[in-house]
Amino acid sequence: MIKNKNVYINRELSWLKFNERVLQEAADKDVPLIERLRFLGIFSNNLDEFFKVRYATVKRIYEAGKGGKSELGGIKAGDLLEEITQVVIEHQSRSLEILEEIDVELKNENIYHINETEIDEAHHEFIKNYFYQELSPALVVIMLNEDVALPDLMDISAYLTVKMTNSDGKNQVALIEISSEMDRFVVLPSTTDNNYIIMVDDILRYCLDDIFSIFNYDTISAHMIKITRDGELDFDSDLSKSFIDKLSESVKDRQSGVPVRFVYDQSIDKDTLSFLLKYMSIDEKESIIPGGRYHNRRDYMRFPSLGRTDLLYDKIKPLPVKGLNLEESIFKTIAKKDYLVYTPYHTFSYIVRFLREAALDPKVKTIKITIYRLAQISHVASSLINAAKNGKKVTVSIELRARFDEAANINYAEQMQDEGITMLFGVTGLKVHCKMCVIEREENDKLVRYGFISTGNFNESTAKIYTDFTLMTANSKILKDVNKVFDFFEANYKVNRYKHIITSPHYTKSRIFALIDNEIESAKNGKPAYIKLKMNSISSYKMIDKLYEASRAGVKIQMIVRGLCCLVPGVKGMSENIEIISIIDKFLEHTRLYVFCNHNDPKIYISSADWMTRNIDNRVEVSCPIYDVDIKRELQHLFDICWNDNVKSRIIDEKQNNYYRRNNNPSVRAQFDTYKYYLNKLEG
Repeated sequence: MIKNKNVYINRELSWLKFNERVLQEAADKDVPLIERLRFLGIFSNNLDEFFKVRYATVKRIYEAGKGGKSELGGIKAGDLLEEITQVVIEHQSRSLEILEEIDVELKNENIYHINETEIDEAHHEFIKNYFYQELSPALVVIMLNEDVALPDLMDISAYLTVKMTNSDGKNQVALIEISSEMDRFVVLPSTTDNNYIIMVDDILRYCLDDIFSIFNYDTISAHMIKITRDGELDFDSDLSKSFIDKLSESVKDRQSGVPVRFVYDQSIDKDTLSFLLKYMSIDEKESIIPGGRYHNRRDYMRFPSLGRTDLLYDKIKPLPVKGLNLEESIFKTIAKKDYLVYTPYHTFSYIVRFLREAALDPKVKTIKITIYRLAQISHVASSLINAAKNGKKVTVSIELRARFDEAANINYAEQMQDEGITMLFGVTGLKVHCKMCVIEREENDKLVRYGFISTGNFNESTAKIYTDFTLMTANSKILKDVNKVFDFFEANYKVNRYKHIITSPHYTKSRIFALIDNEIESAKNGKPAYIKLKMNSISSYKMIDKLYEASRAGVKIQMIVRGLCCLVPGVKGMSENIEIISIIDKFLEHTRLYVFCNHNDPKIYISSADWMTRNIDNRVEVSCPIYDVDIKRELQHLFDICWNDNVKSRIIDEKQNNYYRRNNNPSVRAQFDTYKYYLNKLEG
C-alpha cells in the first residue's frame, strides 16, 4: 500500500481496507449463512457509494490537471485511480469466490439458487406467468444503434446486454434494464423439502425469445453490465429558485453524472464489450472492473429468509432503560437525573415517546430538533406534525443534502412545511450533522428546558442496526448551549460561545486540542494520562498530528475506529503509544465517544462528529459532555467491553492486513456482551 513516509495512510485505500473487513464477515463460517449473503450485499452497496463519492472526487482532481498530492496524502491522482481499480478487482474476485462457497453451503441446507438452465418442467409455467404478469408490463428494453444517442443509464439499476446474431453474421445489441424496483429474488413454489430461488435476471434470460420475438436471429446471449456515476450534486445558480427546487433538480441531474465505474460479466465476448465501451464513451480513467454473472449485489441485503431463522442472527429484544418508564412522563423522570439510551440494545421508543409527550402536553410551548436522515415511515416526523397541529411552535433544521437521502428529506420537509412547521435548511457552506432536540415547557411561570443529544440519526429503521448513544437530560446548562446552536441556524453571522458543549465548525479543534494538551502535560509530569476514542473514521491530519504529539509525550491512547483510518499506530518515535482496533459485527458500530483521563477525573463526551476534516471544519457538529456520574461509569464500562473484544475486533496497524485480534483471554464479543451487560443491569 502506498504511504507518505509512513505518516498517514491514504484515506481511499484505508476505506477499501474497511470494506475488506465487511467482506471478511461474508467469508466467516461462524456467521449465519443468510447473514453472510447480506454482508456481501453490504460490501457491494458500500462499494457503489465509494465510487459515486470518493473515486469520483479523485477523478475530478485528476481531470482538473492537478497532481493531487496535497489532497491525497502524497499520492498522485492518476496513480491512486489505478491502485484503487487494482484493489477493487481483487476484492471483487474474492467476493465471487465467497459467493460460490455460500451457494454450496446453501445446497447443503436444501436451498437451491438456480439459473435459467436449471429450471425444470414443474417451474416452467410459474416462471412464464411471473414474467408476463410481473415483469413484462414494466420492462424497459433499449435497442442500441450507433445512429441514435444512448439515453442516460440509471446507476441504481443493472442491465442485461443482449446480443442477437443472424446467419449472415449481423448483430443487434440491446439492453434490458433490471430496475431497483424489482424484487431481485423470486422464491419458486415447492412441493418438497427443497427451496428454490431464482433471480429476476435469469427469468429474463429464460424469456429472451418472448422479449425479442419480432427479431430474426440464430443465436442470442445475455451478459450483465453496471455503470456507476459521479454522485456529486451541482447546484443551479438561479436566484429565483428555492433551495428545495434547486436541490430537487440536482438530485434528478445526478443520473446524468459522469461515469466513474463500469462493471461487466467477464464472460462477455470482446467485440460486444468493445462496442459498449465505445458507445458509452468510457475510457481508461473510468474504473473498468471485470465481474461475475450478477451485478448490483447490494440486493443480497434483501435475500429472502425462507423462514430459516436458524440461518440468521437471533433477533434481540430491545431492552428498557432501568428507571426510564415508557408508561410514565419522560419529562418528570429526566427532571430528576440524566438517562442514556443505547440503541439497538435499548428501544428507540423513548425518543418517539418524548416527542409524543411534547406534542400533547399543554405546557410545552416550543420544540426544536435537527434531522439528518429519517426513516421511510417516520414516527419522529409524524410526532412533530402532531405537535404543530396542537399549536406548538415547532422548528426543524433538516439537512436536505444528506447524501443519497436528499429525495426522502425533501419529501418530509415539504410535508412539515405544509403543516406550519418552521423549516431551517441548514447553514450556507455547512452541513448540519448534529443530532439534538430541545423543548421548552412552562412550569411555575417560567420556561424549563428538556431535551436529548445523540450520536445518530432519529431514524426508527437504522436504530435497529446502528449502535448509537442518546443522552436524555434536563440539564439547564447543556440545553442552554443546545438552544444557542438553534440561534446560530437562524442568525449564522453570529458566532456564539458555549460553556459546555463542543461545536463544529468553530470550536471542535481548539477544544479537543486543549483536552489533549491537558493529557500531554500530565504525561510530562509523570501523572496518569490516557485518551480513549471511539468513532467511525479519522482522516484529519491536524487531529492525527495532535495524537502523534500526545503519543510522543507518553500519553496512552486506545482507539476503536470502524471505518477509514489515516493514522498509522505503533510506529516508534511517532505513534508507539497508540493502539487501534476495528469492530465489524452484527450491528453497525456508529457511536462516537471521547474519554480523557483528566487527572483520573475523566472528561467524557458523546458526539455526532468523526475526526475528519469535513466534521471539524465543514459541518455543524455537537459533542456533549456527560456529567452524570453513573452514566460516565457506564460509558467507560462500555468502551472497555469493546476494547476487550477478541472475537470480532481487527488490529489496525501500519500494514492494515485486517488480522483478527486473538488472544488467550476469555472470549469477549463486544456486541453480544454489551447486551448481557444491560440484561444484568436490569436484574441487578
